[in-house]
Amino acid sequence: MWRPRAKSTVKIRDTPSSPFSFSTFKDIQNLCIEDHPSSPIKKSSSIFHRVRLATTFLRSLSLSLSEPEHNATPAHNKTTTPSLQEQPLITIPGADKRIVVYYTSLRVVRSTFEDCKTVQSILRGFRVLIDERDLSMDSSFLNELNQIFSGRGNCGRKLTLPRVFIGGRYMGGAEEIRQLNESGELKKFIEGLPVVDSGVCDVCGGYRFILCGQCSGSHKLYIEKAGFKSCTACNENGLIRCPSCAV
Repeated sequence: MWRPRAKSTVKIRDTPSSPFSFSTFKDIQNLCIEDHPSSPIKKSSSIFHRVRLATTFLRSLSLSLSEPEHNATPAHNKTTTPSLQEQPLITIPGADKRIVVYYTSLRVVRSTFEDCKTVQSILRGFRVLIDERDLSMDSSFLNELNQIFSGRGNCGRKLTLPRVFIGGRYMGGAEEIRQLNESGELKKFIEGLPVVDSGVCDVCGGYRFILCGQCSGSHKLYIEKAGFKSCTACNENGLIRCPSCAV
């Protein structure tokens, strides 16, 4: 038979109870699940709260700054429209029966190029005679434009493109043409101009310039006993205005 089990004579010292007593490992797991995510939730909520407050402040600040500009726009329009009636006629031959537009076809400055395209699109919709003068194709247009504005006492003013003249009268730039078109005033200024057929020129293909026939576009002529000389019949690019478009 089995020998009976003897009792141990070693005494176990009583230890003070710990403040955290767990009966099973399940309690430890529950404690970690409950306490660990509590702090990140509080931090994340505070961060989102700060971001929400900052966004609200920036939105209110932007609205407060845009309101004075928006209120100032109608006042600018009111002053611009009457001044158009007081603009003097400029001295451009044949400008009283056509629209003259100074613009550029270069895409160096994107905003300027888009403004020129927008103005051209608006004016071409009326199907009237338009004299489009590209400053990138002929530098004499720039000198001509400077003379026009310097004669009006604006020699120190920085010129921006496009510049539009209707019936010999200065109308403004891209913003003024947009405003006049939206208000319907632009149509009143163009009503008296002759209507032309819309289409591409067969001579220049719509570029308004052709190669010089004397120098073949080189802007140079060879003269015996003098050598090469600059061609006086064309501009610096070896181009002359299309005789079919510049009527």
